[in-house]
Amino acid sequence: MTHQQKLLVVGNGMASVRLCEELAVRCPGRFAITICGAEPQPGYNRVLLSSFLAGQTKWEDLALRPRSWYEESGMTLLTGASVCAVDFAARQALLADNTMLGFDRLVFATGSRPVMLPKPGMDLPGVLAFRDLEDAQVAQGLGEMQADVVVIGGGLLGIEAANGLARCGAKVTLVHLMDRLMERQLDAPAAGLLRTALARKGIRIVLGADTARITGDTGVTGLELADGRVLPAQAVICAVGIRPSSELARAAGLHVNRGIVVDDAMACALPGVYALGECAEHRGTVYGLVEPAHEQAAIVARQLSGEADALYFGTLLATNLKVSGVGIFSAGDFMGTATSQASLLEDRDAGWYRKLVFEGEKLTGAILAGDTSDALWYRDLIRSGSDVSAMRHKMIFGQDFASSPQQQAA
Repeated sequence: MTHQQKLLVVGNGMASVRLCEELAVRCPGRFAITICGAEPQPGYNRVLLSSFLAGQTKWEDLALRPRSWYEESGMTLLTGASVCAVDFAARQALLADNTMLGFDRLVFATGSRPVMLPKPGMDLPGVLAFRDLEDAQVAQGLGEMQADVVVIGGGLLGIEAANGLARCGAKVTLVHLMDRLMERQLDAPAAGLLRTALARKGIRIVLGADTARITGDTGVTGLELADGRVLPAQAVICAVGIRPSSELARAAGLHVNRGIVVDDAMACALPGVYALGECAEHRGTVYGLVEPAHEQAAIVARQLSGEADALYFGTLLATNLKVSGVGIFSAGDFMGTATSQASLLEDRDAGWYRKLVFEGEKLTGAILAGDTSDALWYRDLIRSGSDVSAMRHKMIFGQDFASSPQQQAA
């Protein structure tokens, strides 16, 4: 009888759940799989936390797989189970409750943790992140109190938190260090449309704002900016970024830079050890997005099922979502270079903006705000590196217009 190897998956976030789904399909029964999740509930969709905060999504809609699915798939899911040490020589992992788990192979899917600004007052009651279900539940309470809340961070996470808080009744001020919102995903015109949409929701936006400290003695009373202004607040949400949760791997002796270093097989330097998702660093890049995590999960599952030629070569970063009712898409090098050219189409009254960036005869970047119906078409053209010269002058108007025989002949 073939020995069933023990596979330990550390973490039960979105990357871990996708890995388990892939393993259930690709090699059912090959491993005795144990998954350790630090949170008390099974893995859920963090992308929907802002919708949950706003009351648009119920908890059952966030859940990715119920406990029963793991049992039916022959897997053991441990929740509220933090792994605090890994001994690769002994092939054992120590849990916070002193339980020891043996393993033959191990996958780190430990995700990331929120960055808290190193500013005075950040340890006051009333300062929180917006990262997990518990954070969202606390934020819901702030909305029910119609509290004054300052959100620090004008990236995606901060905007989602601000929008959710405003929808559930809080009075929200969003402060951001940079001169535009979502500067990593949007140029100035697209960010301007987003700012207008958020302002219509009643969210006050303060740009170019550097946080000096959180004011208050026993609790939050406000947020003081570097220019001396004080924004009144009963709570502050810090949403300025995430950091890979790689301390466990580092302490166990693995190579860690920003994240746990992996090769194209998503493997660490030690045989039988893998990392994926927000904790992993591949070719110098740590991805904080769902799509790369899902692609990496498929590679790890294929490797574990015996496909040694299954390799990951990176993901073209693309943002495709709806923020505060505004469709937003960006991909590739949307800011362009000294040798690139851009096509623009804009209707400010309609809240509609498009920008395409070309390098030679290839589409290399795109931004859409408002109408994002052609987003996947643009994304695929950027990824493929196809020659678009035959339709380049029509592409700004969308796939149907650019691809129709009449327009091609024009």
